[in-house]
Amino acid sequence: MLKKFGYLVLVSMLFTGCSSVPMEGEQQNTAAKKFNPPSDGKSGLYFFRDSIFGAALKKDIWVDGRCIGETAPNMFFYDEVDGDKSHTISTESEFSANDLIIKVKNGMLYFVRQYIKVGVFVGGAGLELVDANKGKEIVKSLNLAKKGKCDKQKRKK
Repeated sequence: MLKKFGYLVLVSMLFTGCSSVPMEGEQQNTAAKKFNPPSDGKSGLYFFRDSIFGAALKKDIWVDGRCIGETAPNMFFYDEVDGDKSHTISTESEFSANDLIIKVKNGMLYFVRQYIKVGVFVGGAGLELVDANKGKEIVKSLNLAKKGKCDKQKRKK
């Protein structure tokens, strides 16, 4: 019975309408896709969600506990962090803690994919670091979202 319920949830989420988040204008979108070096002493982080799987779900992303924004399919964020440090990137998930710790170097760009986890229950999210060349190609096909709005004001630790 539980498997049937999980399958029903999975199928219904695949065909549910897409979520949306506030987007930046075309000028900001185009500028972010130039992949310019970050500011002095900083590293650039691109966060993206390129799958329509779980389209009805919005998931928050934080860096070191600071809200970056709420994601939806086919969008990305750009943010800068202090270079030559480790940073904890977190995402909202109902089933487990989902943190990705990356050590960044000054002047470098990093690409982090957020994905919806598949299983008996759909709804969890995960994060993975993606090769810069692959990340750039993916981000070129997505749209820049406005930062700063998370569903939860502060990530629970």
